[in-house]
Formats: sequence, structure tokens, C-alpha cells
Amino acid sequence: MFTPKYPPQDTAPAPTTATPTAHSPVPYAPVPPVPSSNRPTVQLTPGSTLTLVASGGALVLVVGAVLVSMLLAVAVTAASVAVCAVVVRSILKSDRR
Repeated sequence: MFTPKYPPQDTAPAPTTATPTAHSPVPYAPVPPVPSSNRPTVQLTPGSTLTLVASGGALVLVVGAVLVSMLLAVAVTAASVAVCAVVVRSILKSDRR
């Protein structure tokens, strides 16, 4: 189960190397020009720019509110644990006397 299973070896024939007999220039075909893209370009109008800015600002406010609320929850939890530790310590201290 844990032994590795290797794929079978490749059975392709070995590549042959061609030895050039004489130095002759190789005729290359000219490279065709790259066709221009037919995709439409994005046109930003003042209205769409304003919409993008407003939605980005709203996103920043929402993410900020979520992060602040998470930080506040951690702070409240830490304070309550600290208060509980003080109370338990005082109870244990009073029992010893």
C-alpha cells in the first residue's frame, strides 16, 4: 500500500541528431503581425467613477466596522477573564484563612 508505483518508462524513440552537411542560410517566413484585440475597452464616465469611489468607500467602512467589532469582542473577553481571575483568586485566598 505504501510502496511507490512508478509509471512505465517512456517508449518513445530516441531523438536523432541531424548533422548539417553544408552551411546554408535557412529561409525564414516573415512573422505575421499580431492581430489587434476586438475586446471593448473600458470607458470610465464621471458617473461610473463616482460609483466606483462610493462603493470602494462603503467597502472600506464595512470592513473597518467588522474589524473594530472583532477587536472590541476580544478586549471585552480579555477584561472579563481578568475579572474572573481576580474573583477566583480572592475566593481561594479567603478560604485559606
